[in-house]
Amino acid sequence: MDNAHGVIAQIEAIFHPKSVAVVGVPRGMKSGKVFLMGLLDQGFPGHIYPVHPKAKVIDGLKAYPSISAIPGAVDLAIVLVPHDRALSVIQECANKGVKGAVLFTAGYKETGTDEGIAMERELVRVARAAGMRLLGPNCMGVYSPKTGLSNFPQLPREPGPVSIISHSGSLTNILGVMASKKGIRFSKVVSLGNECDLTSTDFLTYLGKDPETLVIGAYLEGIKDGVSFLNALKNASLKKPVIIWKLGLNPEGCRAAASHTGALTAPQEIWKGVVGQSGAVPVVGFEAWVDALMGFALLPSHLGDRMAIIAGPGGLAVSAAEACGNSGLRLAELSAQTRSTLATFVPPTGTSLRNPIDLGLSSALKIEMYVQAARAAAADPGVDTLVIVGRGLTPETNRLYTESMIQVSEESKKTFIMVSIPEFDRSLAQSFCEAGVPFFETAERAMGTYALVRKYQLWRQERSL
Repeated sequence: MDNAHGVIAQIEAIFHPKSVAVVGVPRGMKSGKVFLMGLLDQGFPGHIYPVHPKAKVIDGLKAYPSISAIPGAVDLAIVLVPHDRALSVIQECANKGVKGAVLFTAGYKETGTDEGIAMERELVRVARAAGMRLLGPNCMGVYSPKTGLSNFPQLPREPGPVSIISHSGSLTNILGVMASKKGIRFSKVVSLGNECDLTSTDFLTYLGKDPETLVIGAYLEGIKDGVSFLNALKNASLKKPVIIWKLGLNPEGCRAAASHTGALTAPQEIWKGVVGQSGAVPVVGFEAWVDALMGFALLPSHLGDRMAIIAGPGGLAVSAAEACGNSGLRLAELSAQTRSTLATFVPPTGTSLRNPIDLGLSSALKIEMYVQAARAAAADPGVDTLVIVGRGLTPETNRLYTESMIQVSEESKKTFIMVSIPEFDRSLAQSFCEAGVPFFETAERAMGTYALVRKYQLWRQERSL
Protein backbone atom coordinates (compact mmCIF):
# COMPACT_ATOMS: atom_id res chain seq x y z
CA MET A 1 0.00 0.00 0.00
CA ASP A 2 2.83 2.40 0.87
CA ASN A 3 4.47 1.59 -2.46
CA ALA A 4 1.21 2.34 -4.29
CA HIS A 5 0.93 5.69 -2.52
CA GLY A 6 4.53 6.43 -3.46
CA VAL A 7 3.91 5.72 -7.15
CA ILE A 8 0.76 7.85 -7.13
CA ALA A 9 2.71 10.77 -5.67
CA GLN A 10 5.46 10.34 -8.28
CA ILE A 11 2.97 10.26 -11.17
CA GLU A 12 1.15 13.26 -9.69
CA ALA A 13 4.45 15.17 -9.82
CA ILE A 14 4.89 14.26 -13.52
CA PHE A 15 1.44 15.63 -14.37
CA HIS A 16 1.96 18.82 -12.34
CA PRO A 17 5.47 20.15 -13.08
CA LYS A 18 6.40 23.78 -12.49
CA SER A 19 9.22 23.57 -15.03
CA VAL A 20 9.97 21.46 -18.12
CA ALA A 21 13.28 20.97 -19.94
CA VAL A 22 13.18 19.81 -23.55
CA VAL A 23 16.57 18.18 -24.11
CA GLY A 24 17.83 17.92 -27.67
CA VAL A 25 15.07 20.08 -29.13
CA PRO A 26 15.97 20.92 -32.76
CA ARG A 27 16.16 24.46 -34.06
CA GLY A 28 14.43 23.54 -37.34
CA MET A 29 11.22 21.67 -38.09
CA LYS A 30 12.21 18.12 -37.13
CA SER A 31 10.09 15.58 -35.29
CA GLY A 32 11.27 16.53 -31.80
CA LYS A 33 10.12 20.11 -32.29
CA VAL A 34 6.49 19.09 -31.69
CA PHE A 35 7.16 18.77 -27.95
CA LEU A 36 8.23 22.38 -27.61
CA MET A 37 5.47 23.53 -29.97
CA GLY A 38 2.92 21.62 -27.90
CA LEU A 39 3.95 23.27 -24.63
CA LEU A 40 3.92 26.73 -26.19
CA ASP A 41 0.61 26.10 -27.96
CA GLN A 42 -1.00 24.82 -24.76
CA GLY A 43 0.24 27.85 -22.83
CA PHE A 44 2.23 25.92 -20.22
CA PRO A 45 2.35 28.36 -17.28
CA GLY A 46 5.70 27.28 -15.80
CA HIS A 47 9.29 27.60 -17.01
CA ILE A 48 10.21 25.97 -20.34
CA TYR A 49 13.92 25.32 -20.85
CA PRO A 50 15.08 24.28 -24.34
CA VAL A 51 18.39 22.40 -24.15
CA HIS A 52 20.67 22.51 -27.20
CA PRO A 53 24.49 22.29 -27.35
CA LYS A 54 24.89 25.36 -29.59
CA ALA A 55 21.69 27.41 -29.84
CA LYS A 56 21.27 30.49 -27.64
CA VAL A 57 17.57 31.01 -28.36
CA ILE A 58 14.91 28.62 -29.72
CA ASP A 59 11.42 29.88 -30.57
CA GLY A 60 11.96 32.97 -28.46
CA LEU A 61 13.08 31.02 -25.39
CA LYS A 62 16.59 31.16 -23.91
CA ALA A 63 18.33 27.85 -24.59
CA TYR A 64 20.89 26.10 -22.39
CA PRO A 65 23.74 23.79 -23.43
CA SER A 66 22.85 21.15 -20.83
CA ILE A 67 20.45 20.28 -18.00
CA SER A 68 23.09 21.17 -15.42
CA ALA A 69 23.47 24.67 -16.95
CA ILE A 70 19.84 25.54 -16.18
CA PRO A 71 19.84 27.89 -13.17
CA GLY A 72 16.48 26.91 -11.67
CA ALA A 73 14.92 23.60 -10.65
CA VAL A 74 13.65 21.23 -13.33
CA ASP A 75 10.67 19.01 -12.51
CA LEU A 76 10.13 17.22 -15.84
CA ALA A 77 12.59 16.48 -18.64
CA ILE A 78 11.64 15.48 -22.19
CA VAL A 79 14.61 13.65 -23.68
CA LEU A 80 14.93 13.76 -27.48
CA VAL A 81 18.63 12.90 -27.92
CA PRO A 82 19.76 9.71 -29.76
CA HIS A 83 19.67 6.51 -27.69
CA ASP A 84 23.45 6.30 -27.28
CA ARG A 85 23.48 9.74 -25.60
CA ALA A 86 20.39 9.33 -23.43
CA LEU A 87 22.18 7.71 -20.49
CA SER A 88 24.43 10.71 -19.87
CA VAL A 89 21.36 13.01 -20.03
CA ILE A 90 19.48 10.85 -17.52
CA GLN A 91 22.52 10.94 -15.23
CA GLU A 92 22.50 14.73 -15.45
CA CYS A 93 18.76 14.76 -14.72
CA ALA A 94 19.36 12.57 -11.67
CA ASN A 95 22.04 14.95 -10.40
CA LYS A 96 19.74 17.93 -11.03
CA GLY A 97 16.88 16.44 -8.99
CA VAL A 98 14.48 16.01 -11.91
CA LYS A 99 11.33 14.16 -10.75
CA GLY A 100 10.38 12.53 -14.05
CA ALA A 101 11.75 12.08 -17.56
CA VAL A 102 9.98 11.31 -20.83
CA LEU A 103 12.13 9.26 -23.20
CA PHE A 104 11.08 9.92 -26.79
CA THR A 105 14.33 8.21 -27.77
CA ALA A 106 13.99 4.72 -29.27
CA GLY A 107 16.45 1.90 -29.95
CA TYR A 108 16.24 -0.19 -26.79
CA LYS A 109 14.28 -3.31 -25.86
CA GLU A 110 12.10 -3.14 -28.98
CA THR A 111 15.20 -3.82 -31.15
CA GLY A 112 15.50 -7.28 -29.58
CA THR A 113 19.28 -6.89 -29.16
CA ASP A 114 21.26 -7.60 -25.98
CA GLU A 115 22.78 -4.12 -26.25
CA GLY A 116 19.37 -2.43 -26.45
CA ILE A 117 18.06 -4.39 -23.46
CA ALA A 118 21.19 -3.63 -21.39
CA MET A 119 21.04 0.11 -22.18
CA GLU A 120 17.40 0.25 -21.13
CA ARG A 121 18.17 -1.46 -17.82
CA GLU A 122 20.97 0.98 -17.11
CA LEU A 123 18.66 3.94 -17.69
CA VAL A 124 16.28 2.55 -15.09
CA ARG A 125 19.06 1.82 -12.59
CA VAL A 126 20.37 5.39 -12.73
CA ALA A 127 16.88 6.90 -12.47
CA ARG A 128 15.75 4.67 -9.60
CA ALA A 129 18.89 5.40 -7.60
CA ALA A 130 17.94 9.09 -7.71
CA GLY A 131 14.21 8.59 -7.02
CA MET A 132 13.37 9.72 -10.55
CA ARG A 133 10.71 7.97 -12.67
CA LEU A 134 10.90 7.30 -16.41
CA LEU A 135 8.24 7.22 -19.13
CA GLY A 136 9.13 5.26 -22.25
CA PRO A 137 11.53 4.83 -24.02
CA ASN A 138 9.93 5.25 -27.44
CA CYS A 139 7.00 7.32 -26.17
CA MET A 140 5.32 10.72 -26.56
CA GLY A 141 4.89 11.35 -22.84
CA VAL A 142 1.97 13.27 -21.39
CA TYR A 143 -0.85 15.64 -22.32
CA SER A 144 -2.87 17.34 -19.60
CA PRO A 145 -4.75 20.51 -20.60
CA LYS A 146 -5.50 21.54 -17.02
CA THR A 147 -1.77 21.86 -16.23
CA GLY A 148 -0.75 23.06 -19.71
CA LEU A 149 1.21 19.96 -20.65
CA SER A 150 1.19 18.82 -24.26
CA ASN A 151 3.33 16.64 -26.51
CA PHE A 152 1.84 17.88 -29.77
CA PRO A 153 0.53 21.21 -31.13
CA GLN A 154 -3.14 22.05 -31.60
CA LEU A 155 -4.50 19.69 -28.95
CA PRO A 156 -7.64 20.99 -27.17
CA ARG A 157 -7.06 23.28 -24.18
CA GLU A 158 -10.38 22.58 -22.45
CA PRO A 159 -10.02 19.83 -19.81
CA GLY A 160 -12.59 17.10 -19.23
CA PRO A 161 -13.22 13.74 -17.52
CA VAL A 162 -11.53 11.27 -19.92
CA SER A 163 -8.02 9.92 -19.33
CA ILE A 164 -6.05 7.72 -21.72
CA ILE A 165 -3.26 5.14 -21.29
CA SER A 166 -1.67 4.11 -24.58
CA HIS A 167 1.23 2.08 -25.90
CA SER A 168 1.01 4.16 -29.07
CA GLY A 169 2.02 7.81 -28.94
CA SER A 170 0.69 8.69 -32.38
CA LEU A 171 -2.73 7.27 -31.48
CA THR A 172 -2.97 9.62 -28.50
CA ASN A 173 -2.20 12.55 -30.81
CA ILE A 174 -4.78 11.45 -33.38
CA LEU A 175 -7.35 10.95 -30.63
CA GLY A 176 -6.49 14.31 -29.07
CA VAL A 177 -6.95 16.18 -32.34
CA MET A 178 -10.26 14.59 -33.35
CA ALA A 179 -11.96 13.71 -30.03
CA SER A 180 -13.34 17.19 -29.35
CA LYS A 181 -15.56 16.67 -32.41
CA LYS A 182 -17.09 13.78 -30.46
CA GLY A 183 -17.59 15.80 -27.28
CA ILE A 184 -14.63 14.08 -25.59
CA ARG A 185 -12.45 16.25 -23.32
CA PHE A 186 -9.33 15.00 -21.58
CA SER A 187 -8.00 15.04 -18.06
CA LYS A 188 -4.73 13.16 -18.50
CA VAL A 189 -3.26 11.31 -21.47
CA VAL A 190 -0.09 9.24 -21.28
CA SER A 191 1.94 7.49 -23.98
CA LEU A 192 3.72 4.54 -22.33
CA GLY A 193 6.18 3.32 -24.96
CA ASN A 194 8.37 0.41 -23.80
CA GLU A 195 7.44 0.77 -20.11
CA CYS A 196 11.02 0.42 -18.90
CA ASP A 197 9.93 1.91 -15.57
CA LEU A 198 6.38 3.25 -15.11
CA THR A 199 3.79 0.82 -16.49
CA SER A 200 0.14 0.65 -17.49
CA THR A 201 -0.51 -0.90 -14.05
CA ASP A 202 0.99 2.14 -12.32
CA PHE A 203 -1.15 4.55 -14.34
CA LEU A 204 -4.30 2.45 -13.89
CA THR A 205 -3.71 2.60 -10.14
CA TYR A 206 -3.22 6.35 -10.32
CA LEU A 207 -6.17 7.12 -12.63
CA GLY A 208 -8.46 4.79 -10.67
CA LYS A 209 -7.99 7.09 -7.67
CA ASP A 210 -7.82 10.37 -9.61
CA PRO A 211 -10.94 12.49 -8.85
CA GLU A 212 -10.55 14.40 -12.13
CA THR A 213 -10.82 11.18 -14.18
CA LEU A 214 -14.30 9.70 -14.66
CA VAL A 215 -13.60 7.53 -17.74
CA ILE A 216 -10.39 5.63 -18.54
CA GLY A 217 -9.49 4.54 -22.08
CA ALA A 218 -6.57 2.22 -22.78
CA TYR A 219 -4.78 1.05 -25.92
CA LEU A 220 -2.58 -1.85 -24.79
CA GLU A 221 -0.23 -4.12 -26.68
CA GLY A 222 1.34 -6.06 -23.82
CA ILE A 223 1.10 -6.39 -20.04
CA LYS A 224 4.21 -6.73 -17.87
CA ASP A 225 2.88 -8.23 -14.62
CA GLY A 226 -0.43 -9.96 -15.13
CA VAL A 227 -1.39 -10.30 -11.45
CA SER A 228 -0.63 -6.67 -10.55
CA PHE A 229 -2.37 -5.45 -13.70
CA LEU A 230 -5.51 -7.49 -12.96
CA ASN A 231 -5.69 -6.13 -9.41
CA ALA A 232 -5.29 -2.53 -10.62
CA LEU A 233 -7.90 -3.11 -13.34
CA LYS A 234 -10.40 -4.59 -10.88
CA ASN A 235 -9.97 -1.72 -8.44
CA ALA A 236 -10.29 0.93 -11.15
CA SER A 237 -13.34 -0.72 -12.79
CA LEU A 238 -15.27 -0.67 -9.52
CA LYS A 239 -15.02 3.14 -9.52
CA LYS A 240 -15.12 4.10 -13.20
CA PRO A 241 -15.28 2.45 -16.65
CA VAL A 242 -12.00 1.23 -18.15
CA ILE A 243 -12.42 0.88 -21.92
CA ILE A 244 -9.64 -1.29 -23.32
CA TRP A 245 -8.63 -1.83 -26.92
CA LYS A 246 -6.21 -4.74 -26.56
CA LEU A 247 -3.82 -5.71 -29.33
CA GLY A 248 -1.48 -8.69 -29.65
CA LEU A 249 -4.23 -11.30 -29.37
CA ASN A 250 -3.27 -13.25 -32.50
CA PRO A 251 0.09 -14.21 -34.06
CA GLU A 252 0.10 -11.28 -36.49
CA GLY A 253 -0.69 -8.76 -33.75
CA CYS A 254 1.90 -10.33 -31.44
CA ARG A 255 4.69 -9.89 -34.00
CA ALA A 256 3.69 -6.28 -34.72
CA ALA A 257 3.51 -5.42 -31.00
CA ALA A 258 6.93 -6.96 -30.34
CA SER A 259 8.57 -4.79 -33.02
CA HIS A 260 6.63 -1.67 -31.97
CA THR A 261 7.26 -1.56 -28.21
CA GLY A 262 8.90 -4.90 -27.44
CA ALA A 263 5.65 -5.96 -25.75
CA LEU A 264 5.05 -9.44 -24.37
CA THR A 265 1.51 -10.39 -25.40
CA ALA A 266 -1.08 -12.86 -24.09
CA PRO A 267 -3.33 -15.39 -25.87
CA GLN A 268 -6.92 -14.39 -26.53
CA GLU A 269 -8.35 -16.92 -24.06
CA ILE A 270 -6.33 -15.45 -21.19
CA TRP A 271 -7.40 -11.95 -22.11
CA LYS A 272 -11.08 -12.96 -22.09
CA GLY A 273 -10.56 -14.27 -18.57
CA VAL A 274 -8.99 -10.97 -17.48
CA VAL A 275 -11.93 -9.01 -18.89
CA GLY A 276 -14.45 -11.35 -17.26
CA GLN A 277 -12.85 -11.08 -13.83
CA SER A 278 -12.17 -7.34 -13.86
CA GLY A 279 -15.27 -5.64 -15.26
CA ALA A 280 -13.20 -3.92 -17.97
CA VAL A 281 -15.03 -2.82 -21.12
CA PRO A 282 -13.38 -4.49 -24.17
CA VAL A 283 -13.58 -2.98 -27.67
CA VAL A 284 -12.02 -3.85 -31.01
CA GLY A 285 -10.79 -1.15 -33.40
CA PHE A 286 -10.28 2.60 -33.31
CA GLU A 287 -13.87 3.52 -34.23
CA ALA A 288 -15.33 1.29 -31.52
CA TRP A 289 -12.84 2.73 -29.00
CA VAL A 290 -13.81 6.33 -29.81
CA ASP A 291 -17.52 5.46 -29.84
CA ALA A 292 -17.20 3.92 -26.38
CA LEU A 293 -15.22 6.88 -25.02
CA MET A 294 -17.95 9.20 -26.33
CA GLY A 295 -20.75 7.02 -24.98
CA PHE A 296 -19.29 6.75 -21.50
CA ALA A 297 -18.41 10.45 -21.44
CA LEU A 298 -21.83 11.72 -22.60
CA LEU A 299 -24.49 9.17 -21.65
CA PRO A 300 -26.11 9.52 -18.20
CA SER A 301 -26.16 6.90 -15.46
CA HIS A 302 -28.96 4.36 -14.92
CA LEU A 303 -29.70 3.74 -18.59
CA GLY A 304 -32.84 1.76 -19.39
CA ASP A 305 -33.31 -0.69 -22.26
CA ARG A 306 -36.65 0.53 -23.70
CA MET A 307 -35.72 2.28 -26.93
CA ALA A 308 -37.96 4.44 -29.12
CA ILE A 309 -36.69 4.80 -32.69
CA ILE A 310 -37.72 7.80 -34.82
CA ALA A 311 -36.57 7.81 -38.44
CA GLY A 312 -37.30 9.42 -41.77
CA PRO A 313 -36.08 6.64 -44.12
CA GLY A 314 -38.00 3.42 -43.56
CA GLY A 315 -35.08 1.11 -44.29
CA LEU A 316 -32.90 2.79 -41.69
CA ALA A 317 -35.77 2.54 -39.19
CA VAL A 318 -35.90 -1.23 -39.71
CA SER A 319 -32.11 -1.59 -39.48
CA ALA A 320 -32.11 0.42 -36.24
CA ALA A 321 -34.76 -1.92 -34.81
CA GLU A 322 -32.66 -4.92 -35.82
CA ALA A 323 -29.57 -3.37 -34.22
CA CYS A 324 -31.59 -2.76 -31.06
CA GLY A 325 -32.44 -6.45 -30.74
CA ASN A 326 -28.94 -7.61 -31.68
CA SER A 327 -27.51 -5.45 -28.88
CA GLY A 328 -29.78 -6.95 -26.21
CA LEU A 329 -32.05 -3.91 -26.03
CA ARG A 330 -35.79 -3.81 -26.72
CA LEU A 331 -38.24 -1.64 -28.58
CA ALA A 332 -40.43 0.36 -26.21
CA GLU A 333 -44.18 -0.29 -26.29
CA LEU A 334 -45.68 3.09 -27.17
CA SER A 335 -48.85 4.00 -25.31
CA ALA A 336 -52.17 4.53 -27.11
CA GLN A 337 -51.96 8.20 -26.18
CA THR A 338 -48.53 8.54 -27.81
CA ARG A 339 -49.75 6.86 -31.01
CA SER A 340 -52.82 9.10 -31.02
CA THR A 341 -50.60 12.19 -30.71
CA LEU A 342 -48.37 10.96 -33.55
CA ALA A 343 -51.43 10.44 -35.78
CA THR A 344 -52.23 14.16 -35.64
CA PHE A 345 -49.17 15.13 -37.73
CA VAL A 346 -47.67 11.98 -39.32
CA PRO A 347 -49.05 11.32 -42.84
CA PRO A 348 -51.21 8.18 -43.10
CA THR A 349 -49.32 6.61 -46.02
CA GLY A 350 -45.70 5.45 -46.25
CA THR A 351 -45.27 5.82 -42.49
CA SER A 352 -45.71 3.92 -39.22
CA LEU A 353 -46.96 5.06 -35.81
CA ARG A 354 -45.62 2.03 -34.03
CA ASN A 355 -42.03 1.63 -32.83
CA PRO A 356 -39.92 2.30 -34.87
CA ILE A 357 -41.77 5.51 -35.72
CA ASP A 358 -41.38 5.93 -39.49
CA LEU A 359 -42.01 9.58 -40.44
CA GLY A 360 -41.68 8.99 -44.17
CA LEU A 361 -40.03 11.04 -46.89
CA SER A 362 -41.74 14.37 -46.15
CA SER A 363 -39.93 14.64 -42.78
CA ALA A 364 -36.73 15.72 -44.57
CA LEU A 365 -38.51 18.95 -45.53
CA LYS A 366 -40.86 19.26 -42.55
CA ILE A 367 -38.37 19.21 -39.69
CA GLU A 368 -41.19 20.01 -37.25
CA MET A 369 -42.31 16.38 -37.68
CA TYR A 370 -39.07 15.18 -36.02
CA VAL A 371 -39.55 17.71 -33.24
CA GLN A 372 -43.19 16.76 -32.55
CA ALA A 373 -42.41 13.02 -32.74
CA ALA A 374 -39.49 13.38 -30.32
CA ARG A 375 -41.62 15.34 -27.85
CA ALA A 376 -44.38 12.75 -28.04
CA ALA A 377 -42.04 9.79 -27.53
CA ALA A 378 -40.14 11.54 -24.73
CA ALA A 379 -43.41 12.13 -22.88
CA ASP A 380 -44.25 8.40 -22.99
CA PRO A 381 -43.50 6.78 -19.57
CA GLY A 382 -42.72 3.50 -21.32
CA VAL A 383 -39.72 5.01 -23.18
CA ASP A 384 -36.23 5.23 -21.65
CA THR A 385 -34.21 6.44 -24.62
CA LEU A 386 -34.88 8.02 -28.01
CA VAL A 387 -32.82 7.04 -31.04
CA ILE A 388 -33.26 9.59 -33.83
CA VAL A 389 -32.22 8.70 -37.38
CA GLY A 390 -32.61 11.71 -39.59
CA ARG A 391 -31.49 14.83 -41.41
CA GLY A 392 -32.87 17.68 -43.46
CA LEU A 393 -32.80 17.85 -47.24
CA THR A 394 -30.95 21.16 -47.51
CA PRO A 395 -28.20 22.91 -45.49
CA GLU A 396 -30.87 25.15 -43.98
CA THR A 397 -33.17 22.30 -42.92
CA ASN A 398 -30.15 20.35 -41.63
CA ARG A 399 -29.25 23.29 -39.39
CA LEU A 400 -32.85 23.63 -38.22
CA TYR A 401 -32.99 19.87 -37.54
CA THR A 402 -29.81 20.05 -35.42
CA GLU A 403 -30.84 23.10 -33.39
CA SER A 404 -34.36 21.77 -32.84
CA MET A 405 -33.31 18.28 -31.73
CA ILE A 406 -30.71 19.67 -29.32
CA GLN A 407 -33.41 21.91 -27.84
CA VAL A 408 -35.89 19.02 -27.47
CA SER A 409 -33.24 16.82 -25.84
CA GLU A 410 -32.46 19.59 -23.35
CA GLU A 411 -36.14 20.09 -22.52
CA SER A 412 -36.76 16.35 -22.14
CA LYS A 413 -35.80 14.20 -19.17
CA LYS A 414 -35.06 11.29 -21.50
CA THR A 415 -31.77 10.20 -23.06
CA PHE A 416 -31.29 11.08 -26.75
CA ILE A 417 -29.00 9.36 -29.26
CA MET A 418 -28.54 10.73 -32.77
CA VAL A 419 -27.77 8.51 -35.77
CA SER A 420 -26.43 9.89 -39.03
CA ILE A 421 -27.85 9.56 -42.47
CA PRO A 422 -24.96 9.46 -44.99
CA GLU A 423 -23.64 12.89 -46.09
CA PHE A 424 -24.84 14.60 -42.92
CA ASP A 425 -22.83 17.78 -42.24
CA ARG A 426 -19.89 16.90 -39.95
CA SER A 427 -19.89 20.30 -38.27
CA LEU A 428 -23.51 19.81 -37.30
CA ALA A 429 -22.69 16.33 -36.00
CA GLN A 430 -20.11 17.99 -33.78
CA SER A 431 -22.77 20.39 -32.51
CA PHE A 432 -24.75 17.45 -31.11
CA CYS A 433 -21.73 16.06 -29.25
CA GLU A 434 -20.78 19.47 -27.89
CA ALA A 435 -24.33 19.74 -26.54
CA GLY A 436 -23.86 16.39 -24.76
CA VAL A 437 -25.92 14.33 -27.24
CA PRO A 438 -23.97 11.35 -28.66
CA PHE A 439 -23.91 11.24 -32.46
CA PHE A 440 -23.11 7.95 -34.24
CA GLU A 441 -22.42 7.15 -37.87
CA THR A 442 -24.68 4.07 -37.87
CA ALA A 443 -27.49 2.61 -35.79
CA GLU A 444 -25.40 -0.52 -35.25
CA ARG A 445 -22.61 1.51 -33.64
CA ALA A 446 -25.11 3.54 -31.63
CA MET A 447 -26.97 0.54 -30.19
CA GLY A 448 -23.78 -1.43 -29.59
CA THR A 449 -22.17 1.43 -27.67
CA TYR A 450 -25.31 2.16 -25.67
CA ALA A 451 -25.56 -1.52 -24.69
CA LEU A 452 -21.88 -1.51 -23.67
CA VAL A 453 -22.40 1.47 -21.36
CA ARG A 454 -25.56 -0.03 -19.88
CA LYS A 455 -23.90 -3.43 -19.29
CA TYR A 456 -21.10 -1.78 -17.33
CA GLN A 457 -23.57 0.30 -15.31
CA LEU A 458 -25.50 -2.85 -14.35
CA TRP A 459 -22.26 -4.70 -13.48
CA ARG A 460 -21.18 -1.88 -11.20
CA GLN A 461 -24.62 -1.58 -9.56
CA GLU A 462 -24.57 -5.30 -8.73
CA ARG A 463 -21.24 -4.95 -6.98
CA SER A 464 -22.29 -1.93 -4.96
CA LEU A 465 -25.30 -3.73 -3.42
